[in-house]
Amino acid sequence: MDNEIIRIGIIGAGDNTRTMHIPYLQKLPGVEITSVCNRSIESGKKVADEFGIENVCGRWDEVILDDDIDAIVIGTWPYKHCQFTCAALHRGKHVLCEARMAMNAAEAHEMNDTLKLYPELVGQIVPSPLTLAYDATIQDLVADGFFGELLAVDVRGTSRSFLDKESPLHWRQDFDLSGYNTLVMGIWYEALGRWIGPARSVMAMSRVYVRQRREPDNGRSTAVRVPEHVDAIAEMDCGAQARFQFSAVTGLGSPGHCAWLYGSEGTLCVDIDQDRLRGGRRGDEDLSEIDIKLEKKGEWRVEEEFINAIRGEEEIVLTSFADGVKYMEFTEAVALSAESGKTVHLPL
Repeated sequence: MDNEIIRIGIIGAGDNTRTMHIPYLQKLPGVEITSVCNRSIESGKKVADEFGIENVCGRWDEVILDDDIDAIVIGTWPYKHCQFTCAALHRGKHVLCEARMAMNAAEAHEMNDTLKLYPELVGQIVPSPLTLAYDATIQDLVADGFFGELLAVDVRGTSRSFLDKESPLHWRQDFDLSGYNTLVMGIWYEALGRWIGPARSVMAMSRVYVRQRREPDNGRSTAVRVPEHVDAIAEMDCGAQARFQFSAVTGLGSPGHCAWLYGSEGTLCVDIDQDRLRGGRRGDEDLSEIDIKLEKKGEWRVEEEFINAIRGEEEIVLTSFADGVKYMEFTEAVALSAESGKTVHLPL
């Protein structure tokens, strides 16, 4: 497929699909988005009109069954990711699936196992974008022994907003749509895994403070199962102990999104809010700015990586289905630990 036109079908045109996937795909040579299916014909037509897409489909399977389509972009909420991904792969379509990967670890494994049946096909999960600019530099620091022995990690992904008891149910708070995905947990765990690898066990506590919220479409009261605050402690495969806090209730807290890595010889702070990477080693009086070389500064190139992989020009790195499985296992393990009060070992 080196020089052939790659024809794309869209199933689910949410915010990220409209602001990132469609525009970036349409900028690539030899790529055509030919069909879109959204939650309704009307909303699908709006997307088609905005981006000049020829076909609007009323059912998702119309896109997957179209023999003229080579690849599918799935931009729905997580509750449909596994079904649509596996159906597309079985029909011989490459798949770019929006994060969060799936509802739970079992679905993530099913997606990964299905992809393994078709080694000629490309499967990609939209990656965590938080640390793209820093990842290569941090990986180099780890490889070069900056930390000595990595001892402890502290990850914080929180909001500076106070608890809002009156806001309607967001889809990310709806377990039936989002599953075990909680706040920015999977996003941060995926990023941390790029630097130091996965966890081998986790113990956690979590809280839901508002147990009933109104559905935005009909005003009905619905039970909330997705936590609004999570604290977790994990043992990482590399031997470090990691502490995680994810919250939507830490009003005026600071910083909101950061990671600290503490080693026997060096300390690193990744501050997303301030867009800063700082580090220091034994003998230093304080942390100092770490310059990121231009060639090491990562950027969003999801769609380009997907198309290049289809053309056989590169392998999927951000993010493979196998890596998606790891963060889905972690998010579910956190929920299981919080529910049982026990340590949960990984992989599930």
